[in-house]
Amino acid sequence: QVQLVESGGGLVQAGGSLRLSCIASGRTVSNYAMGWFRQALGQEREFLASINWSGVSTYYANSGKGRFTISRNNAKNTLYPQMNALNPDDTAVYYCAADKSPSDSAYVPSPIFFDYWGQGTQVTVSS
Repeated sequence: QVQLVESGGGLVQAGGSLRLSCIASGRTVSNYAMGWFRQALGQEREFLASINWSGVSTYYANSGKGRFTISRNNAKNTLYPQMNALNPDDTAVYYCAADKSPSDSAYVPSPIFFDYWGQGTQVTVSS
């Protein structure tokens, strides 16, 4: 079983940046694709980005292109979502997820592909 724990959220002013972390425990996720999502109050969970097991391939939703990046350190079993140029519309709970299916692809743009989820970390962007 895999446990995922996000951290690094908080309150940030518009235009600022945040680097989140998602640490996996229980077993290694070095051979899993990882994903990054958010859910604003009253809205559905939204895909932001995904990365394949090696970190070589990434895929981004249009909402994050140019502002968000995703990377990983398999030696540390950790995913690093980086967010720049934040605005109040980015206020949400941010989640990481792991996809245990055997694939080299980073194209996992939906929650239905993922098997493990973190509890989320709140990001609030003030204007």
